[in-house]
Amino acid sequence: MKIGELIEKAIKIAIENDPRGAEQVERELQARKKDYESLKPDEREYFDRDLLHNPYADSRLLWGDTERSIRTILVGIDIEVGEILLAETLRQRGKPLDLVLSHHPEGRAYANLYQVMRMQADILQRFGVPINVAEDLMDARIKEVERKLMPYNHTRAVDTARLLDIPFACLHTPADNMVATYLQRLFEQKRPYTIGEIIELLREIPEYKEGARNGAGPKILTGSPQRKAGRIFVDMTGGTEGSKDIFQNITNSGINTIVAMHLSEEHRKEAEKHHLNVVIAGHIASDNLGMNLLLDEILDGDIEVLECSGFKRIKRKNT
Repeated sequence: MKIGELIEKAIKIAIENDPRGAEQVERELQARKKDYESLKPDEREYFDRDLLHNPYADSRLLWGDTERSIRTILVGIDIEVGEILLAETLRQRGKPLDLVLSHHPEGRAYANLYQVMRMQADILQRFGVPINVAEDLMDARIKEVERKLMPYNHTRAVDTARLLDIPFACLHTPADNMVATYLQRLFEQKRPYTIGEIIELLREIPEYKEGARNGAGPKILTGSPQRKAGRIFVDMTGGTEGSKDIFQNITNSGINTIVAMHLSEEHRKEAEKHHLNVVIAGHIASDNLGMNLLLDEILDGDIEVLECSGFKRIKRKNT
């Protein structure tokens, strides 16, 4: 398999598992093409052409040749300068290494993380939140995140990979789509009656079992084990946390329980204020599950995976 093929497969699988539905994603891609075609020639230089076929601005090849063949991948939840230097050390010690793959974005993918957040409005609409309300609240939050990202020196790890000529990629939303869809289907099939049963279901999943052993597993943030779960919304994709002002509308839409990767204290207080049960599945455990589900779909059996930076490979298929 070549690097370009791996990225293409990841994007394809991500679209198939996008909580918005593939049709909505295709409409978004068509709108981007129209935007690009309407630009003046001198403006097209600054347009991110990767987004004409890749709907996820936070996921891409950051450095390297798409035609390079892959035999061994170093995979981590976070890949920064230290992990790139680790890859170089492994190469110097005779370990063939063809790609470093991060879950969390770096480089341009990190700078443009805020763009992915727009998908949250469409997801909320599917759960009954009026689209005009969801888009209005998300617009303010997206601008806030964009401002926060502007000062970051986001190219450090990519520059290191470039100088050492180590191919470097990140797959953020594709993995998050996988875990969000996987858990939403699980809860719809199993229909846990109480919050405690949600915790029990999560702990049956190897990544969450491991997280619980490490003190970072599923926990109830608001509510109690005896409370009824009701309608469950898995909130695990779309860049980062949405607007804290959305919780009243989530309650009004008939959602009773949110299962999320993480939630800030400010967001927690708002969720509690509107009587929502919140289960935190665990950030790194959820990222592990999403990456493992994605790798199961995109890797050939001959590709070796080296684990680092909080990632542990757990196969569900004979890839």
